[in-house]
Amino acid sequence: MTQTPALSVLIPFFNEAGNVHPVIDEVHAVLAGIDFEVICVNDASGDATGAELAEAKARYPHTVTVLTHVARRGKSAALFTGLKSVRGAWVQLLDGDGQNDPADTARLWKALIAPDADSPAPPRLGIIAGKRNSRNDSGFKWVQSRVANGVRRFVLQDDATDTGCGWKLIRTAAFRDLPYFASMHRFLPALIKRAGWDVREEKVNDRARLAGQSKYGFLGRLGAGIFDLIGMFWLVRRGGYGVAAEWNDPRGG
Repeated sequence: MTQTPALSVLIPFFNEAGNVHPVIDEVHAVLAGIDFEVICVNDASGDATGAELAEAKARYPHTVTVLTHVARRGKSAALFTGLKSVRGAWVQLLDGDGQNDPADTARLWKALIAPDADSPAPPRLGIIAGKRNSRNDSGFKWVQSRVANGVRRFVLQDDATDTGCGWKLIRTAAFRDLPYFASMHRFLPALIKRAGWDVREEKVNDRARLAGQSKYGFLGRLGAGIFDLIGMFWLVRRGGYGVAAEWNDPRGG
């Protein structure tokens, strides 16, 4: 890969055998016409995910990069591993289970990001966060998500109503401003707002997982969410970043 792509599609995978090829094939089909790359991070999967990623790399040698963790470190670590390799000015986050629809990427890219965009994104825009317009979850999980999002939004004032949605299109410069910690992927809008960038929310499609089972249980998500929210509450109240006048940074305007 020699030409710098405009968009980097970053996909973390953990035990997603059966999903790898459909997800990567769909990205290539739907984003045709956009100059993009695909960064896949295998978080030490114990199934055939690694083999399927190797096949995908062989099929798309000019667009696909595969990075493999030597030990499992979680989704946030996988995103930061991939972030070290992305070359696009924007990073599209997609989950490896096929629930996120890359057609939303193509639609919003054309409308907001492309050089001839219908309504160009302002220079201070740091993230376009997906809001699922339908949920393929059980009623209990839907209620759980609504309550969690409401509490988080009240505490953090992050301008997002569905941070559990894995679909997020992020300005790379904004992403690289963020501190790393485990589970920080749950708070991307709040972290980006804290760094001085603007947050925008757009409705996106939500689909059923293609294969396999969800990696998150209710009790584990609840326990981690409470402690993480307390930490985020502390962090966002410690102030934002300084912006120097000489940087020609859009956040200084």
